[in-house]
Amino acid sequence: MQDKYALLRQHFEEIVSLTDEEWNFVQSHFEYKSLKKHQFLIQAGQAVNFEYWIINGLVKAYSIDDKGKEHILQFAMENYWVSDHYAFQNQETGSIFVDCLEDSEFFCLTLESRELICKQVPAVANFFRIKSNHGYINLQQRILSLLTMTAENRYEYLLNKLPKLIQRVPKKLIASYLGVSRETLSRFNS
Repeated sequence: MQDKYALLRQHFEEIVSLTDEEWNFVQSHFEYKSLKKHQFLIQAGQAVNFEYWIINGLVKAYSIDDKGKEHILQFAMENYWVSDHYAFQNQETGSIFVDCLEDSEFFCLTLESRELICKQVPAVANFFRIKSNHGYINLQQRILSLLTMTAENRYEYLLNKLPKLIQRVPKKLIASYLGVSRETLSRFNS
């Protein structure tokens, strides 16, 4: 387990420096969780008590509309943070689903613990500020790509930005994420 915590510390220290004392305090607030492929991390309509850092594995965050159509918001893999951020921050029930596309391991952090460690260790508050900014930038780029790029350009953008993701996610889900049919996606590959 210490190896997994070492990975988490390395993740934090890519952005901020922490003393051993600070790290021991931070690490004490994380819980470990392991799920199998197809298990849910978050389900719409249920409490969202944690945000999750992915140690290893791959998840899909999505919503389902009134007609039963799935809308993929995000794929998240190692070193990503994932949650229903609105529900987590406001301590409400979730409106999205997050399920595992692979067997996955996580470190879980409650809102109360995050607020406490941010208050006690200012470097961690800075870490979360920077991570939030990166998340907003990625969200903005995703929205702009949907509004301004052709489907083929969105696919090429995804290939360039996340080449390993394409190898791990079924084509059907990549097509759904890009907003195209599987047949259209197949034409991009030929």
